[in-house]
Amino acid sequence: MDNALVLLTIIMIILMFIIAQKDAIRNLFGLILNVLAVFILITLINFGLNPLVVLAVIAPVIVAVSIFMSADENEVTFIAFKTSIMVILILFPIAIIVQYLGHFQGFAAENVDELENLSLDIGVNFSNVSIVVLLISVIGAISESSIALAASLTEVIDQDERMTIEQLKNQRKIISEQILGTATNTLFFGMLGSSAGLILWFTRLNYRFSDIINSKLLVADVVTMLLGMIGILVAIIISGHFVQKNFVIQKNKI
Repeated sequence: MDNALVLLTIIMIILMFIIAQKDAIRNLFGLILNVLAVFILITLINFGLNPLVVLAVIAPVIVAVSIFMSADENEVTFIAFKTSIMVILILFPIAIIVQYLGHFQGFAAENVDELENLSLDIGVNFSNVSIVVLLISVIGAISESSIALAASLTEVIDQDERMTIEQLKNQRKIISEQILGTATNTLFFGMLGSSAGLILWFTRLNYRFSDIINSKLLVADVVTMLLGMIGILVAIIISGHFVQKNFVIQKNKI
């Protein structure tokens, strides 16, 4: 297992340098910082701090590193950062409501064998932990969608100095549809790939359909996927709005 991780890491680093060249060091450093941020988040929760408070502190750091370490364009990164923070704030109450209705915190019945000889009295609110996991899992997709739309629209504007507001709206619609389609498909197939073994297990053990859709393990993955899709959609709307607003302001100055 260790050899596989080392091999994949080496391949990833080589490809990063081939594609990004001199920017690969910055991107790799950003990835390391985010891994460190997640480790700090887990450590602070383990120390007994409120998971939601820890999330409120660490999430903006993860977003900032993901965005500002991946692009040089100040206007694009600033728009993407504002958008990502706003989307996380919007998704936060939705995650709380979904968790309250779904009760998918903690461990599932399938985990009983592994936990049989272990104590579950560890003093952690797993409901709050589930909310943290939901939001941390979708931060990457939100940041990516925000910066992709902002960068694409900004590039289109820079290429056509005579562009009108109507033309920008048309370009915004086209680019938004493209990003939405690819990003949501990425989330869907990511969820499907990670849950394929679990779904196969349910099928081979003759689980009823009602048992499958109420499985805590599967529902948590599906909820994360749907929350991510909502986040991507909102991020595309807000990011496009900011770019269009800046475009109008620049046009009025001329």
